[in-house]
Amino acid sequence: MPTRIDKIPAMSSSPTPDGVARSENAGDGSPMIELSEVAFGYTKARQILSGVTLSVPKGKLVAVMGGSGCGKTTILRLLCGQHAATSGRVKVSGKNIDEMSRDELFSHRRRLGMLFQFGALFTDMTVFENVAFPIREHTDLPEPVLHDLVLMKLNAVGLRGAAHLKPSELSGGMARRVALARTIALDPELVLYDEPFAGLDPISLSIVGQLIRKLNDALGMTSILVTHDIMESLKIVDYIYFIADGKVVAHGDVESIRRSTDPFVKQFVNGEPDGPVRFHYPAKPLAEAFSGASA
Repeated sequence: MPTRIDKIPAMSSSPTPDGVARSENAGDGSPMIELSEVAFGYTKARQILSGVTLSVPKGKLVAVMGGSGCGKTTILRLLCGQHAATSGRVKVSGKNIDEMSRDELFSHRRRLGMLFQFGALFTDMTVFENVAFPIREHTDLPEPVLHDLVLMKLNAVGLRGAAHLKPSELSGGMARRVALARTIALDPELVLYDEPFAGLDPISLSIVGQLIRKLNDALGMTSILVTHDIMESLKIVDYIYFIADGKVVAHGDVESIRRSTDPFVKQFVNGEPDGPVRFHYPAKPLAEAFSGASA
């Protein structure tokens, strides 16, 4: 059984730091996301997830952490409907993803936003056109309305003045903020973040982290954050799940994670080289390897 360190706290009704009130629908305690005993493998010999159970209430920002290859991004793909679970249930807003029709799946995807690792901006489009792209694809808004909406999204991430630039003219942190503006262009109910802090300098990392938190609260979104960055995540998330060997091995709120004595959590938070996650890949004894025996 995974270590449950604490329960998810109730969402505060206080305003965000910039004075924007939280959505009335945020944090009512009902689950937006439910994974129940979910298993998935690309082949029978390559099982990625085995019996993952987790729940994310509406309005919460929840991190999913674990070592490389543990199945974190696979969970995001299951939530998008890109992959179907081998067994178990993947539910969003009470609906089983694997039972959705083609039209229902497209409708589901229009209600979610995805921030890809490294942003994935269209290199031949301006910043403005990158953010406008999903709005043009999924709505029939008149051009003046679309124009103002895009500028509002860019203003929210501090880049309204960069609307005319191309991605090649942006710093890494600026590009990630443009990608964030594009992610929230359609005011999604659910946002999935795949390693949003990868490759960022400390200042850009902090800026992006605080934007993720503020936008989640201001727009009343529910968010899952897949990341290796434990320190930044502890500043902004409500709850954390740890994945290892395809399973949830521990979960809890931020203060519980900080105080945890669970060996896996302690090793991950402190970056210790030895513990449940071993430094050495399984091998024969060193003396045997040096003796000339076959490896």
